[in-house]
Amino acid sequence: MLTIRPERPDDAEAVARVHVHGWQDGYAGFMPREVLNRLNVAAWASRRRDTGTADPEHPFTTLLAERDGAVIGFTTFGPYRVEQDRADLDHSLGEVLALYVERAYWGGGTSGRLLAAAREAMAGRGWTAYRLWVLRDNGRARRFYERAGLSPDGERSTYRVPLAGGVPPLGLVELRYAGRLDG
Repeated sequence: MLTIRPERPDDAEAVARVHVHGWQDGYAGFMPREVLNRLNVAAWASRRRDTGTADPEHPFTTLLAERDGAVIGFTTFGPYRVEQDRADLDHSLGEVLALYVERAYWGGGTSGRLLAAAREAMAGRGWTAYRLWVLRDNGRARRFYERAGLSPDGERSTYRVPLAGGVPPLGLVELRYAGRLDG
């Protein structure tokens, strides 16, 4: 049975594992293999603990999807980040910052349940609209969001991917999607 629950401090490694696997599986083919190969679960877990993502006072909330006691997905949401800056928040609308599910569970409804839970929580905060950023080349994610009622609103950004060996960062185009929470 699938359950959705808030992140706890001891979940950092499980969430980081899903996040790293999400990048490695979801971004294969358009993110450089060298970048995906160097992702490190322990480092990402440490960063989660350092930023206090499970702290109830944190401006962003992470919900986990669990099946048989194992974390298989998560979503993070909160107030909209102006220019994608976590220090400059627009509290008049929400944003989904992340939604990742282990590949073995793709197509099984877990992503939809996580997005529905995030939407319900954002609506509960009084927001009537929300945004999210998705890599232009991530067709699978874009189709999912479009089926969920979101659509591109014309805003674009460039996600800079650091490369090794002094090579300039790779710029990947991100598209902003918008959706309503009030209907």
